[in-house]
Amino acid sequence: MELDMESLVEATSGAVGALVSTTVLYPLDTCKTKYQAENRAHLHQKYRNISDVFWEAISKGQILSLYQGLGTKNLQSFISQFIYFYGYSFFKRLYLRESRSKSIGTAANLLIAAAAGACTAIVTQPLDTAASRMQTSDFGKSKGLWESLSQGSWSDAFDGLGISLLLTTNPSIQYTVFDQLKLRMLKGNTRKETDDASSREALSAFSAFVLGAVSKCIATCLTYPAIRCKVMIQSAKSDENDEGKTQPRSRRTVSGTVYSVWENEGISGFFKGLQAQMLKTVLTSALLLTIKEKIAKTTWVLMIALRRFLLTTRPKIKSS
Repeated sequence: MELDMESLVEATSGAVGALVSTTVLYPLDTCKTKYQAENRAHLHQKYRNISDVFWEAISKGQILSLYQGLGTKNLQSFISQFIYFYGYSFFKRLYLRESRSKSIGTAANLLIAAAAGACTAIVTQPLDTAASRMQTSDFGKSKGLWESLSQGSWSDAFDGLGISLLLTTNPSIQYTVFDQLKLRMLKGNTRKETDDASSREALSAFSAFVLGAVSKCIATCLTYPAIRCKVMIQSAKSDENDEGKTQPRSRRTVSGTVYSVWENEGISGFFKGLQAQMLKTVLTSALLLTIKEKIAKTTWVLMIALRRFLLTTRPKIKSS
């Protein structure tokens, strides 16, 4: 029961943190995604920078369209983070129990995080694809969840799954760096309790924010070319030639997307929008982990209190 409770606390706090951070930063995410999805030669680009996307929404009177797909994105974020944190916590505690060690090395931590991330990607890929299609649709013309998923065959809902599995290295790197830094920071403040279930250590809000930002920054820099290709594959936009004329949307492959970026934008195209991605992901991750740390501590106390209440009332119920 203790193992399941620990995993449940991690999953719940992570999912709620993802929900809040996604909602707060969603307009930035929409601008970033639309900017990344555009693939034209430099002389024919519609968006010169991420601010052009924002001003387009303003000029068209579609400011609320910056939130198109928010419901689907929140659903995807909540489910994915719940599955990820539950799996990550469960596998980590299972590893510690089976190996009988007191800490997890970097290699084992990466493997555990990758396994949890792979499970998450497979389960939530259709929602991720639908959210990307909604965000990259023209302002005011976004379709609903079911309509977005019903376009094309069922396999189209899993567009970008291969890259999503590859990108499991992103949270693997992020949370491994975060956990290692967190352990070092808390090491000097560790207190031994006779009843280790009665307390749970947590970082301060500022420390969690800083460590979350640093860990996500490192992970994003290492995996960004794959992130850009994934956005393009899942984009709702039709294919566009150098003159900006739309063509029927063809099924996009990883190799075709890589070639298209190389042909139209060169090597720098693989890092187009990196600054916006860094800003969005660092803020999202920092907020997520900050909220998670605080919610986890509160949730832990509440669950301990609930467990003790159930244990004390159980004999009374039996006796009656």
